Amino acid sequence: MLAKPSVLLRAEGAALFVLSLFLYHFTGAGWGTFLLLFLWPDLFMLGYIWDARIGASLYNLVHTEILPMALAGFAFSGHRLPWLSFAMIWLAHIGLDRALAFGLKYPTAFKDTHLQRVA
Repeated sequence: MLAKPSVLLRAEGAALFVLSLFLYHFTGAGWGTFLLLFLWPDLFMLGYIWDARIGASLYNLVHTEILPMALAGFAFSGHRLPWLSFAMIWLAHIGLDRALAFGLKYPTAFKDTHLQRVA
C-alpha cells in the first residue's frame, strides 16, 4: 500500500472527509446546512462550458485545500463559527472527492485528473 500513491491519496481524502465531519459537528451548525452546501464547489465545473482550460482552472481553484484551510484559520482565529463551518463543509467535499478518486483536473479534458482518468 505504501508504494501505491493513488491508494495513499485516496486514504488521505477519506481521512480529511471524516475529520471535517467530526470538526463540523463541533461548530454547532445544522446538518441541513451541511447537505445544502456540500456540493457547491462542483458548480465551478460549469467553467467547462467555455473551454477545458478555464474549466480546469476554476474547478482546481475550489478543489484544493489551500483556500478552505486559510478560511478555517481566519475563522478559528476570529471566533467566526459560521465561516468555520463553511470551511469544514468545503474540506469535507474535497476529501470525499479525493477518496472517490476525483482529482484535480488537467486542462486537456474533464476526465483527466491527477489521480486517474475518470471513466
